Amino acid sequence: MQTIKAAVCHAYGDPLVIEEVQLADPRMGEVEVSLDAVAICHSDISFAEGAWGGHLPAVYGHEAAGVISKLGAGVSGFAIGDSVVVTLIRSCGSCPSCAGGKPTICETPYDTVKAGPLKTAEGAPLMQAMACGAFAEKVVVDQRQIVKIPDSLSKEAAALISCGVITGVGAAVNAAGLRAGQDVVVIGAGGVGLNAIQGARIAGARRIVAVDMTEEKLEIAKEFGATDGVLGNLKAPWKAAFKALGGKGADVVLVTVGAIPAYEQALRYLGYGGKAVMIGMPHSGQKASYEPVIMAAVGQGMIGSKMGDVVIQRDIPWMVDLYEQGRLKLDELISGRWSLEQINEAIADTKTGSAKRNVILFNRTE
Repeated sequence: MQTIKAAVCHAYGDPLVIEEVQLADPRMGEVEVSLDAVAICHSDISFAEGAWGGHLPAVYGHEAAGVISKLGAGVSGFAIGDSVVVTLIRSCGSCPSCAGGKPTICETPYDTVKAGPLKTAEGAPLMQAMACGAFAEKVVVDQRQIVKIPDSLSKEAAALISCGVITGVGAAVNAAGLRAGQDVVVIGAGGVGLNAIQGARIAGARRIVAVDMTEEKLEIAKEFGATDGVLGNLKAPWKAAFKALGGKGADVVLVTVGAIPAYEQALRYLGYGGKAVMIGMPHSGQKASYEPVIMAAVGQGMIGSKMGDVVIQRDIPWMVDLYEQGRLKLDELISGRWSLEQINEAIADTKTGSAKRNVILFNRTE
């Protein structure tokens, strides 16, 4: 065990506490990564507010990048000093989902409290939330959770790829299966929504309509590839979207926010045979209602998408290449840079809804 600093959640809704915790050495198939950057995702905030339950105390954070500092036995394809992105996708590689090319919904359970590498300074259980626990100076994760990246790629930009980017771009390309010439509505122009817009643009969508509550965010959405913007607080915003699409509904609606009204309105934006993709995660217990006879009559459907249905070893190198070509925006997603000691301020700023992505930077000495 070694001692590191981490931002620990002791009570849901309370500020995180910066304190020393214990981190175990990597075991079979695991690596230790010394972090340079971790972005704040709304999922981290929802977890810390108790939206989905779990164990306390806990260390959240799952959108990270750094350098490998230790290798466990049996690790192959990686070396100490490699630059990597760290994801929450801990896949076994052998269950039916993994074997079928869907590692984001791996069916093999992993106990992030009993089997995780974290302990409190006193040696008590400490949850490694989302199998990552990256609001800390270092993490120990499975080798399947990381992807090697070029040293030339800044870690603050790389960190964004590991969740927000793969979730948004992957939802458009993998989950929705968008093809050139189709029309798309993206509900929510936050961090994931902007990446869904980028994914639709990369896939060759004809029209991309962004829906959000403020004109400012709609203008930002256009910078990322939206062709049109619609205010979500209009009486019937789907009618404005229909007009933008030339009098018809969308082939795909990407719901990137966890708000129930957004889910209940999503199908109204669809055309005949259209598909709604559920990406944003409401709090547990919240429910949306639909009229299924309409969906059946016009051949519409709904699917869920976790982490963009990505295979990180395939999709992250592709996205890095797009960034290096200038076809995928990453730097423009960063709203603010903060230290670990400022994490509660960064979270408060994120909760205002105005930030695209806030990034915690570490002053790594090794």
